[in-house]
Amino acid sequence: MEREKQAKISCSSCDALCCQLTVVLEARDAVPAHLTARLPSGLQVMAKDEDGWCVALDGQQMKCRIYESRPIVCRSFVMGGPYCRAERDEHARQGDRNIALHLT
Repeated sequence: MEREKQAKISCSSCDALCCQLTVVLEARDAVPAHLTARLPSGLQVMAKDEDGWCVALDGQQMKCRIYESRPIVCRSFVMGGPYCRAERDEHARQGDRNIALHLT
């Protein structure tokens, strides 16, 4: 079994890789307009900074500034779940080995 599959992912070890994904907003999401952008396709999404990170991410602490009112899609992204692990695996395959691995 590879190390990533054995790794325990928690709030204290999260690298917030999901905060680089495109987050499509739903009508029910209550995100301040200044944190959003509209794609050419017309989709309303969370805006990203110049480095590709969600603008709601506090880069110093790697925590969401709007966690209590974060978009529905963010709420459904389970830390350590299959999609989270897939993103971490893809990140590692692309050569960035800086993601934290905290083995149990």
